[in-house]
Amino acid sequence: MEERWSNEHVLSLAPDQASLKAAGKLSAPAPWSDAGWGGGALWGSCKGSGKTPYFPCVDLSGPAYKCTCPSRKFPCKHVLGLLLLWSAGSPAVAEGAVQPEWVAEWLTRRQGAAEQKAVRQQERREAAKDDQAARRRAGQRAARVAAGAQELRLRLADGVRHGLA
Repeated sequence: MEERWSNEHVLSLAPDQASLKAAGKLSAPAPWSDAGWGGGALWGSCKGSGKTPYFPCVDLSGPAYKCTCPSRKFPCKHVLGLLLLWSAGSPAVAEGAVQPEWVAEWLTRRQGAAEQKAVRQQERREAAKDDQAARRRAGQRAARVAAGAQELRLRLADGVRHGLA
């Protein structure tokens, strides 16, 4: 299984002090349910001010974050609170729990995007190799044309010097 991150590492991810302060309030087990970690991910359900809870999750290999809250900060206070709860070793975050479907789907989409990115990068490398080969061939062609033009100048000069007869 993955190693838990240190509290300092989690705190270093915060985008600002306000997020840290808000995450501190969410680092207790009270607002959390269905929290777990395993398979390279961390997830939970956090009771917010509205009637529907927020669903943060973390790809621990990235790290990458996702939350259903409307915050424009990454990671948001819910993700940071969940990470703080997890890094403290709280029993509220079940180790080896079965990933919910929404977490598995998100991880699958991330994996697919990573694979597509790798394919695009490979195609770019191959195109760059093709471009390099094309430039090399163009350089060789230009050298042959220049050599041919030099040869033609020499023959014409010889023809003029010796006469056309």
